[in-house]
Amino acid sequence: MKFNIAKQGGVPAKLVFEDKIEGSYLNHLKEKELFSGKAEEVYYSLDPNLNAHLFIGLGKEEKIDLEVLRKTFFKAASELLKNKVEEVELHIPKLNNLCNYKMAEAIAEGMLHATYQYDKFKSDRKEQTEITVNYNPEKGKEERAEKGINEAVKLMEAVFLTRDLVNQPPNVIYPETLAKIAKEKLEAKGVKVTVHGKKEIEDLKMEAFLSVARASAKEPKLIVMEYYNNPDSKEKIALVGKGLTYDSGGYAIKPATSMVTMFTDMGGSGTVIGAMHALADLKAKVNVVAVVASCENMISGDGYRNGDIIGSMSGKTIEIINTDAEGRLTLADAVYYATNNLGATKLIDLATLTGACVAAFGEQVSGAVTNNDEFFEELVKANERAGEIVWKMPTIDYYKKMNESKVADLKNSGGKLGGMMTAGLFVGSFLAKEDIPWIHIDIAGTAYITEKFGYLKEYATGTLVKSLYYMLSKEA
Repeated sequence: MKFNIAKQGGVPAKLVFEDKIEGSYLNHLKEKELFSGKAEEVYYSLDPNLNAHLFIGLGKEEKIDLEVLRKTFFKAASELLKNKVEEVELHIPKLNNLCNYKMAEAIAEGMLHATYQYDKFKSDRKEQTEITVNYNPEKGKEERAEKGINEAVKLMEAVFLTRDLVNQPPNVIYPETLAKIAKEKLEAKGVKVTVHGKKEIEDLKMEAFLSVARASAKEPKLIVMEYYNNPDSKEKIALVGKGLTYDSGGYAIKPATSMVTMFTDMGGSGTVIGAMHALADLKAKVNVVAVVASCENMISGDGYRNGDIIGSMSGKTIEIINTDAEGRLTLADAVYYATNNLGATKLIDLATLTGACVAAFGEQVSGAVTNNDEFFEELVKANERAGEIVWKMPTIDYYKKMNESKVADLKNSGGKLGGMMTAGLFVGSFLAKEDIPWIHIDIAGTAYITEKFGYLKEYATGTLVKSLYYMLSKEA
């Protein structure tokens, strides 16, 4: 999709408000219940002279926000693609007092969402129609609109990178290839990427990470990404992403139907890589490091077992209650490495961690555990800008005690009750200093969805790439 600013040409799009239907043609469509101007309603037609008409419903103007624009223009672009329209002309006035920059960004984002397709392994895939969008903002606001559109294009490139990583099967994306793609994509944007192999991971004494990895024939990789673009700041924020490129459950083996999509268990790492891509591509003034402990959780004669007691990089010992609670073990070493070895002053970890989160929130809301409400409010503000939802869970001492072991420092499962909170608190217990501001985000339901939701198509979503960019770049 190509965007031009203040240029004419293409199928003319008419914006229609639900409470301001004017003209005999629009009234005819309303009477026939074909189009009434409601938000997200789109009508495309050809008249007898083969002139195309596109009507875009925006509902009532006082209810228009950025999310309404994303959803509505996603529908508009989907309709254009379906009808193989190659050029469209948009005239966007001031809407509900929204700024031109954010409006243009939301409209472009919505339209770009419609272009994403995952058909890499389809032998009969067809080329998608290339749409040119001639975007005409309020007069005098062309520069602001262009900035918003350019930001949307780069953000969506990062979101699509995350989607591609999460969507691909485990015979294509495994620790080595995930590390290779991260290096290729991010170093081109100015991010330093260091990949550590098994020997270096052993030297770091990452026993928790290595215990999960040891049953797989695929060598684990510790992927470290560094982006420094604010020399005046002492703040260094860490992003840690769960990197299980396949999870069989280990000896606590999953049912066959549950294993089919376990290539998505690296959704946290895909999100972190996408966020780093966006931050670097848009030259955010921030210092960010990212860590991914990537491996497979497989089964072999040397696999770790329920009942084992293992160590960790931090020195804490862990009783293994469930080999399918493996992600938190890899995160434990990654979180300690980020805060101890890299000196992160704040940390956000993202993981497809628990079924408990999916049971509580479904596929539309991510769950969070944090030790710092002020830091979390920064995320909430970014979520509002991005149109994404993260819900904070309680962290009472009761949940922390559920992770205590009688034979080791901790156990890797607190049981069935409160599973989202106990899992998050387990990860947080591996901060190098317990007062480091930290947010754990469980994206088990939101990273990969089974049914389309708004402008998110089924499968990988790239959720939270936008929020992380807005939060860390201070653009919210």
